[in-house]
Amino acid sequence: MHCLIKKKLIFAVQLNDSNMKNNLIDDVRRKAQVWIDGEYDADTKKQVQAMLDNADTTDLVESFYKDLEFGTGGLRGIMGVGTNRMNIYTVGAATQGLANYLKKEFASKPISVVVGHDCRNNSRLFAETTANIFSANGIKVYLFEALRPTPEISFAIRYLGCQSGVVVTASHNPKEYNGYKAYWEDGAQVIAPHDTSIIAEVGKIKKVSEIKFKGNPELIEIIGDNVDTPFLEKISKLTLSPDSIKRNKDMKIVYTPIHGTGATLIPRALKMYGFENIVDVPEQNVLTGDFPTVKSPNPEEPAALKMAVDKAREIDADLVMASDPDADRMGIAIKNDKGEWILCNGNQTAMMFTYYLLRRWSELGRLTGKEYIVKTIVTTEMMAKMAEKFGVPYFDCYTGFKWIAAIMREQEGKMQYIGGGEESYGFLCEDFVRDKDAVSACVMIAEIAAWTKDQGKTLYELLQDIYVEFGFSKEKGISVVKQGKSGAEEIKKMMMQFRSVPPKELAGSKVVVIKDYDSLRMIDLVSGETNSIEMPETANVLQYFTEDGTKVSVRPSGTEPKIKFYIEVQLPLKSKADFDKVNAEAETKVAAVKKSLGLD
Repeated sequence: MHCLIKKKLIFAVQLNDSNMKNNLIDDVRRKAQVWIDGEYDADTKKQVQAMLDNADTTDLVESFYKDLEFGTGGLRGIMGVGTNRMNIYTVGAATQGLANYLKKEFASKPISVVVGHDCRNNSRLFAETTANIFSANGIKVYLFEALRPTPEISFAIRYLGCQSGVVVTASHNPKEYNGYKAYWEDGAQVIAPHDTSIIAEVGKIKKVSEIKFKGNPELIEIIGDNVDTPFLEKISKLTLSPDSIKRNKDMKIVYTPIHGTGATLIPRALKMYGFENIVDVPEQNVLTGDFPTVKSPNPEEPAALKMAVDKAREIDADLVMASDPDADRMGIAIKNDKGEWILCNGNQTAMMFTYYLLRRWSELGRLTGKEYIVKTIVTTEMMAKMAEKFGVPYFDCYTGFKWIAAIMREQEGKMQYIGGGEESYGFLCEDFVRDKDAVSACVMIAEIAAWTKDQGKTLYELLQDIYVEFGFSKEKGISVVKQGKSGAEEIKKMMMQFRSVPPKELAGSKVVVIKDYDSLRMIDLVSGETNSIEMPETANVLQYFTEDGTKVSVRPSGTEPKIKFYIEVQLPLKSKADFDKVNAEAETKVAAVKKSLGLD
């Protein structure tokens, strides 16, 4: 009897799964047919028909099972035809919705926007499509003549007095992706209340006929060097140690844009700053969205810097730096005490930036008690320790530079921004841009290298000095990729599991505090108290803190099909002589934390 019931249950589940699959396929076929019957171009219809005719429905389902959502950060997805793909129609709906919202929000004044793009395939097409739609809606458009770094678009919005802006980019995603980032009048990515209001307007666009594709050339102004030059001039004034730069102007710096937009400005910025010996990687100076020399154009990946490091060995360079395709993130390689080239992670570069900025501001008498720094909640706690040591307030915020920019907006006119960063290789050294900026980060890390050289040290020794002064910290980021619809469901289940059954210990140390940003609650497991967390809104992030100072953060990526884990372990370091030993101990501890999380 038991066995019969079990068989019936299994059959029912299978039947239900089969029915669900058939319903899904019927739904996507109906959505695809709308594209066949609608006002879409002939080539698009041909590609959709081919998917409908294919017995294998995988591409059809992935392309139409949902609409590519205009989220709080804009759009990002694989390029192709379909409602769940980046194409002129999904970009068009996003732009029409944004235009409609801008006309409501700024009804009493002329509206202007900046449009820029990166090196990716179709980026120019999507940027021109965006510019045409804005202009067709009576909005003035400043369109960059060619690819430019994302931070320059943020600068241009403020510099030209615009109300909004768009960057067509998928940052460091694989070559199959493209994206669309929307900015507000302060040069920052849109946040509440504008983000949800724009999403609502985009959601109202139901037909292609509602998108005004036919542009008005009279409202489109092409921009280029007239914005490049003031942007670079502003960056050149950031220096805190000009004499160190003069003394080390011939320092050998290898730089690669990894086929991206950094090539347009970063070498020029370094030269304006005073550095004269910039060595490129010719194979990676080729501007292309195919990224032929790398599997992933991401400076977080060691393979992306391999060619630059090989060049550095060849010429015995002092520093290696790389920017991602839209030049908002930067990665570096430095020589250790054995003369070996090692890659710094984003937390380590953030530590060096923060330490240098705070120390030099202090030495130059610029700290008045009204300055601050910002970090994201998943970034190293070392930044907080440094701020406390120098008596400078710091703010924690959610992952993503729009939240750092939100704090800059709140503090404008009250306190002076010094710098802010996140572990994912993003840092901002200035307040005239409101997004992470690899252009200024590259010149500033070069300045730090020159200043350190003046102290008779290397960047590696500077990093060791920081660890001795503030304690050793080791961070590890782990991304578990889950593709497609099934992957999204699996990520959702993983978050539910971590939330309902949190770990009791990590690497043998008891979890003493849990922060759940979805409910904005902090639970102290020692006292049993539950307190609220002050944040502007909820977020699907969990954090666990242990007795020995370990911090683990878990969250789904907002832009990629991943669930991300951020591990930070801390150990005391008495002297640089103990560095290798403590580093090895930390590696072992990180591995133990991974095992506790079921990630080994």
